[in-house]
Amino acid sequence: MAKGPVVPEHVLKKRKTLEAIQAERTKKLAEERAKNKVQRGVIFKKAAAYAKEYKQKEADLVRFRREAKKHNNFFMEPETKVVFVIRIRGINAVDPKTRKILQLMRLRQINNGVFLKINSASINMLRLVAPYVTYGAPNLKTVRELIYKRGFGNVSRQRMPLTDNKVIEESLGKHGIVCVEDLIHEVFTVGPAFREANKFLWPFKLSAPKGGLPVKRKSFVQGGQFGDREKYINNLVRRMN
Repeated sequence: MAKGPVVPEHVLKKRKTLEAIQAERTKKLAEERAKNKVQRGVIFKKAAAYAKEYKQKEADLVRFRREAKKHNNFFMEPETKVVFVIRIRGINAVDPKTRKILQLMRLRQINNGVFLKINSASINMLRLVAPYVTYGAPNLKTVRELIYKRGFGNVSRQRMPLTDNKVIEESLGKHGIVCVEDLIHEVFTVGPAFREANKFLWPFKLSAPKGGLPVKRKSFVQGGQFGDREKYINNLVRRMN
């Protein structure tokens, strides 16, 4: 009886190694899919809880305003915790101190935007760079649209798009932030890990606003553009996003 061709030993070893690698890869893929399925359920529940929290806060504000009006009292609106700052002027004739503050705020280019936590230090910084920026309190819709549409993460000093929750989890997982909704909630509510979350977000590169920005050398209250525009920052972001 004729014998078949003999397979060399090194070929058998290589085949066995490849089969082991393939089996390990298949096992890891199955584990990853199972983990992702569980993670999606957790993220969905978090998103529902956040939506309920936002809705409850809005309802409470409406109730407090109505009660104040009913009893002929004044209602003190909640203090702003975070502002969105946009640079609207370039580098011409910028003194060194102002340039340094703009660098600290990460506003190195025109039409760049960042979130900033309100405290005494940030208020003084905004006052010094007011002619070069405009800012105001963003609402939930603005925060969500900015992060979903223009959001990039700072991963090892590389600008990475937020197309996968893994990018967020690897950088901010130790702070309990594992998805985009966690990131939005942390920024909007100024949570305990706001500093880390804001540092993770790359400065937003916005488009030139539709219709332009006339009279940049006057403040917003004088009919110009720079300075505090409170809730009207949301209208400007819509034009630039």
